[in-house]
Amino acid sequence: MKLSKEVKTGILAIGAILLLIFGYNYLKGTNLLEKHREFFVKYQNVEGLAIAAPVTINGLTVGKVQDISFANQKGGLIVKFSVEKDFDFSKNSIVRIYSTGLIGGKSLGIFPQYDSSNIAKSGDTLAGDIEDGMLSAVTKALGPLEKKVSNTLATVDTLLLNVNDIVDTETRKNLKEAILNLNTTLNSFSGVSENLNNILSNNTSKLNSTFTNLDKTTGNLSRLTDSLAQLETGKLVTDLQNVVDKMNAIVSGVDNGEGSIGKLLKDDKLYENLEGASRQLEQLLQDVKLNPKRYVHISVFGKKNKEYVAPENPDL
Repeated sequence: MKLSKEVKTGILAIGAILLLIFGYNYLKGTNLLEKHREFFVKYQNVEGLAIAAPVTINGLTVGKVQDISFANQKGGLIVKFSVEKDFDFSKNSIVRIYSTGLIGGKSLGIFPQYDSSNIAKSGDTLAGDIEDGMLSAVTKALGPLEKKVSNTLATVDTLLLNVNDIVDTETRKNLKEAILNLNTTLNSFSGVSENLNNILSNNTSKLNSTFTNLDKTTGNLSRLTDSLAQLETGKLVTDLQNVVDKMNAIVSGVDNGEGSIGKLLKDDKLYENLEGASRQLEQLLQDVKLNPKRYVHISVFGKKNKEYVAPENPDL
């Protein structure tokens, strides 16, 4: 069968149109020859997400963003994306916009929920979420720090104002005077230190002699300590104990009336005899004092002795 030129031209035109449509969709990331599912997700802000951005599940690219358009007059956006891999997930899965790197673009990540009774089908609308980027995370982390720094600066400012109130003209004057007095004191210490150095330098020989004597004294004390250490302390203690025992025996004998001292202390009769003898001796001495001629006299012709008469006041 021979085709006419018109039929050949039509077939060529149709082929060119189909090739154009296929190439356009391929450049957009859609392969018309492959089986894929399409899903939708709504956002208020897509954070710079672009068409043909990759769609991943657990880091594996499973599709691409097909289209981004306005959902309503309030600025809401709806993102259409395809999933080319044969992987089932439920309608409760989250589709999250996340950053692929510090300077990279945005991608869609499907965080699947596995529920066999609620499997997502092509054309379903899933819940959307946006992950904070690095700069956003840093900004959120610096937010509380900024508040703390602001509070700290306010506190420092208040403290400086209080310091300015305290350090008035009179206080500054007193501080200056205190510093001057401190300088004077330091100068005095410097003079004292110089005088002390002079004294030490002038008496170096005496100090050396003193330290030499101290060394000799230390040596003598050391020898004395050695001598004391060599004493028979056991024998010395024994002798002292014997002396104490003898003293105890003597004291015990005296207390029991043994010996002369014991009898003198314990014998009442001896005490009374001694007391009587003492009284008679006292009377004799008193009579000798009052009548000396009765006891000492010289007579050529002899004379009769007078009789003893007790004195009226025996205490005289």
